[in-house]
Amino acid sequence: MGFSLLASLSKTPQNLIFLKCSTLNTPSILIRTLAISQEVIKTQTWLLNASGSLSFPHVSFQRSFHVHSVGSQVLSDAHNQNPELCTRKIIEDTEKICSLLSTNSKHGIETLLDQASVEVSPTLVSQVLKRLSNAGVLALSFFKWAEKQQGFKYSTDSYDGLIESLAKIKQFNLIWTLVDDMKRKGLLTKTTFALISRRYARARKVKEAINAFEKMEVFGLKIESSDCNRLIDILCKSRQAEKAQEVFDRMKKRRFVPDVKSYTILLEGWGQERDISKLNEVFREMKDEGFEPDVVTYGILVNAYCKARKYDDAKKLFHEMEASNCKPNAYIFCTLINGLGSEKRLNDALEFFERSKASGFAMGVPTYNAVVSAYCWSNKMDDAYKMIEEMRKCGIGPNSRTYDIILHHLIKAGRTTEAYSAFQKMSHIEGCEPTLSTYEIIVRMFCNEDRVNMAVKVWNQMKAKGVLPGMHMFCTLINNLCLDNKLDEACEYFQEMLDVGIRPPGLMFSNLKQALVDNGKKDTALLLAKKIYNLRRTPLLS
Repeated sequence: MGFSLLASLSKTPQNLIFLKCSTLNTPSILIRTLAISQEVIKTQTWLLNASGSLSFPHVSFQRSFHVHSVGSQVLSDAHNQNPELCTRKIIEDTEKICSLLSTNSKHGIETLLDQASVEVSPTLVSQVLKRLSNAGVLALSFFKWAEKQQGFKYSTDSYDGLIESLAKIKQFNLIWTLVDDMKRKGLLTKTTFALISRRYARARKVKEAINAFEKMEVFGLKIESSDCNRLIDILCKSRQAEKAQEVFDRMKKRRFVPDVKSYTILLEGWGQERDISKLNEVFREMKDEGFEPDVVTYGILVNAYCKARKYDDAKKLFHEMEASNCKPNAYIFCTLINGLGSEKRLNDALEFFERSKASGFAMGVPTYNAVVSAYCWSNKMDDAYKMIEEMRKCGIGPNSRTYDIILHHLIKAGRTTEAYSAFQKMSHIEGCEPTLSTYEIIVRMFCNEDRVNMAVKVWNQMKAKGVLPGMHMFCTLINNLCLDNKLDEACEYFQEMLDVGIRPPGLMFSNLKQALVDNGKKDTALLLAKKIYNLRRTPLLS
């Protein structure tokens, strides 16, 4: 497209709001199968997104930009003859590698991996890197080792997986070196630039996010209208709707012609910000430009009203939608059930559940999970359990998200023994294996009960499964170890956090440092401060 947005935005004051990093990329669900249709990928992505918010899961109605090709590489003839065996082997090898790395991160990684005796393939590399998305240093070490193994083949998926993990620890200089490598190998795609832009945006680097988008042309990729939509989408999903609106308005003054997708992206952005006034303004502009709302548009509007707790307006919009002969989809029903349920309007939520069943849609796990959540919000746990049994009888789930909902509400009600019992059963129920979000719920539960030893026990179980903690989970455990005056253990976990490349938040380190100083361990505090400085200043080498 050949225009620059960076200069025009450079003078704009930055008044930005950001969400905490979510655990949406937990890959334990994604590696269950190698032959995944686009529809299944979309459903699983929705489930993973939902797991990020216990009280009111985010439902994305966005026309999807990102479709990850899982297991698209050609495997050996033997594997092709038995894809189920191949899938199981990759799952086992992925877990084996991640478990080794997460429990032995201080030891020689290459030696550990050599001893793992796994068969390296492009699919295995891609899956391991997804599992290491919270551990950039380990991801880089694994990638370097994998490059030397028989069966390794460079792929866009593997590079993108490595870039994702490195971006989370802000190793952007190294990332651009990898982009150069991808260019030389003919593996560079627009998805890579979108990934980098998204990570810049989430790191509060709006100018850099836009610059990364514009660099596509430097690398020989033509910027089209769909790419402009993608940039706006990235900014909106990083809770920067105001910046996204500025980009949209400036693009319109050039050669960018908005389409219905452009407007629905902005609608979703303002909906996430709960700014109903701006939402309605964009909606009016959309209609003035001749774009009629479709089911995606209505879904975004209903979701926005629910997020703003305007449930009666959401119901009114639902009826307007029906009157205009636009048939609601499963996501809209799910949104209304979730929203009304969280407001303890159980009868209204169940009414939409019955309407959903009567609509002819194939019932899915998200809808049932929404009903389970509605019962939980109204303190009807027995009915929630009955709904889970109904799911089993219908062959629809449950999944780990179902149990996350149950755990959250049991803990909220003070029924922590029951919650831990339910957690222990999850590993023995197919499709309900604990994810990172599940472990985080239980670790936080024990920390809040001042049972840090139990929190550490669950933490170790998690790592033995090859599930790596993220920044927020490290913070939860380290802060509580400090409160328990277990400073040596707190420092060990802090060092582990640094070892995988995670930069600690200032407040968390400040609390640890103060506790160390108060206990006569000023030298330890200074040593940790120096390590943080080195982590921030010393780039990783490719």
